[in-house]
Amino acid sequence: MSKTLSSVAMTQFDSSVKQAFQGSGKLRGTVTIRANVTGDTYKFRAIGKGLAVERTAPSSDAIPMNVDHSLIPCTLGNWEANEYTDIFDAKTVNFSEVKELGTVIASALGRRADQLILDQLALATTVIGDGTGALNLDLLRATKKAMDQKGVPTDGRTFVISADGLSQLLGSTEVTNSDYNSVKTLVNGEVNTFLGFKFITLEDRVEGGLPLHYSYAYHNTAVGCAIGMDIKTNVDWIPVKKSWLSAGNYKSGAVIRDDDGIVKINYLEVA
Repeated sequence: MSKTLSSVAMTQFDSSVKQAFQGSGKLRGTVTIRANVTGDTYKFRAIGKGLAVERTAPSSDAIPMNVDHSLIPCTLGNWEANEYTDIFDAKTVNFSEVKELGTVIASALGRRADQLILDQLALATTVIGDGTGALNLDLLRATKKAMDQKGVPTDGRTFVISADGLSQLLGSTEVTNSDYNSVKTLVNGEVNTFLGFKFITLEDRVEGGLPLHYSYAYHNTAVGCAIGMDIKTNVDWIPVKKSWLSAGNYKSGAVIRDDDGIVKINYLEVA
């Protein structure tokens, strides 16, 4: 194996990682992003609600609403995904291996980026369901109602669900129900929206992923993600290892910005 990785191979590696990262980080586009953050903490600004009052008389003094302003700190963590390529395992770092390593590294970082968001969604205080019944249309409608009652905008709503949750949803819906076909196409992947939510299905993940008996519904302004270092790659020759080290680095954190914009759906856990 050559000890000098060509600039062409390095460019290919970087491109492969970024493309795969965008494909595996399913939740990144569903939250509020603040990029190019400096330091280990970013403070999201929160502004409270105002109340309009009736004018008492002509030319009377303006009455301020005294809207609350607060800062919500978000702590950034340092994440990395690395892999060695031994000198005896290949004659060179060819394009095929570059692509494979890029996919593995990007997938690991993408799942971690999602987990940062999922860990915050798990802290939400509004819960629909008591965990004794399967996920069904009644729970979905109750979730929509809870968000509607709190004035959560209809645009930008996401529903994160597991494969088991989708299966329960289809199984609990009668064939004669007018919603059955909509749910069926949702499960089959033919559509990804229902009741105003964009549905995202997550597989089982070693990072934690979704609990077996929970799904999360949220608005894209309810969670903030601060990024200090977006995905950055490098490939270095490590003499003591007699190997190439392919690495991906990511500095980011997430925090709840508005708890009113998140709903936890609790349904029956099926092993």
